[in-house]
Amino acid sequence: MAGISLLSQAYAIHVLGSAHWQTMVFTVLTLSQMGNVLAVRSERQSLFRQGLLSNRWLLGAVVLTVALQMLAIYLPFFNRLLRRAPLSMPELTACLALSAAVFVIMEAEKWLARRGLAYR
Repeated sequence: MAGISLLSQAYAIHVLGSAHWQTMVFTVLTLSQMGNVLAVRSERQSLFRQGLLSNRWLLGAVVLTVALQMLAIYLPFFNRLLRRAPLSMPELTACLALSAAVFVIMEAEKWLARRGLAYR
């Protein structure tokens, strides 16, 4: 997650030329953690096999966290309080794509482990 966060900072500054790189890193960290918590529920079984609704409390916590993150980004009161800036659609899309990498990598590792191709 640290590497992806640093990648998001570099992407925001050098590719997008965004002045909102701090908000992007904050968002990537938050969303990466949500992908991580969904993926680590089992060491070998995919989230899709377990079912997204099999732990409704966890799903509720993830949905609440994502909602609070969006409020922190887009609600002017929280922008001032947290010193964040609203993200454009390309910036938010980049955050979603980069943070999804954590979930995809963890699910791929479990897939390899189930086939005996990764050490667990």
